[in-house]
Amino acid sequence: MELGDRMLRALLSALGRKGGTRGWAFSSWQSYMPLAGLLSATEVVSHWTAVFEKRGIPEAQASSEYIVAHVLGAKTFQSLRPVLRTQPLSPWQLQHVQKLSHCRLQRMPVQYILGEWDFQGLSLKMAPPVFIPRPETEELVEWVLKEVTQSSCPMGAQGGPLILEVGCGSGAISLSLLSQLPQSRVIAVDKGEAAICLTQENAQRLRLLDRIQIVPLDVTLEGSWSHLLPWGPMDLVISNPPYIFHQDMEQLAPEIRRSIFLEVDPRHPELVGSWLQSRPDLSLDLVAVRKDFCGRPRFLHIRRSGPQCGCLMEA
Repeated sequence: MELGDRMLRALLSALGRKGGTRGWAFSSWQSYMPLAGLLSATEVVSHWTAVFEKRGIPEAQASSEYIVAHVLGAKTFQSLRPVLRTQPLSPWQLQHVQKLSHCRLQRMPVQYILGEWDFQGLSLKMAPPVFIPRPETEELVEWVLKEVTQSSCPMGAQGGPLILEVGCGSGAISLSLLSQLPQSRVIAVDKGEAAICLTQENAQRLRLLDRIQIVPLDVTLEGSWSHLLPWGPMDLVISNPPYIFHQDMEQLAPEIRRSIFLEVDPRHPELVGSWLQSRPDLSLDLVAVRKDFCGRPRFLHIRRSGPQCGCLMEA
């Protein structure tokens, strides 16, 4: 009991120096805090999994494993060396797990708690309010990469495609394509300042700043696409928006000619297909719908129609 009292006082004192318990009652902290020096990483994972499940936190075990692994310096719990899974956590490690788990109890996504997330093999910084890329979005990137590598059409003046990403968010899609297409260049646009800054930071971390232009732009505003004209014809347009405005399709500049890849809500493919059929003046065809790993229609491939379909056309 004396050891528990000492640990509790030390924990509360440390938390107080960093801003307090953020509204949690003393009894709440005590009820969720296991004793230091008595629990291994595996046991701490089990402890917090039970707490998360009791509080209705989704993916309780995965959340607990990611937090504990992060505190121990690993990406995943499975990648920890066996000795690190069985040896007791230090007081500092236990305190850190406690702090991060408190954030999860407040429904903060694990990606924000850890401050980073892997996407297509890249370690990207994540921070609210920028949206976190879904696992399905990696499938969208893989599809685009396959289409580009199999294409027989010439792309870009520098030997690689010029890609426009609308709504770059954290930069996950743009930076993944840049890293796997060495000759490619990207114009990444977003209307959110936080997204622009986060993409900039991630591009700098990955040393890809020399091949990406990051532009603050709200594409739903009339005439906004004209700001993209100086970069010339685009080979690909890719987007993973939280929702799709019809103005986005109506205001496509003539310089954007080749392909559009979109991640959408599973209810959207039929609506987009019908809408494109009702607008033959746009000369755009829905050529493919691809399902995600859950079997839901998630990705669209839209291509300019006509005899030069699929190849870059000059304005």
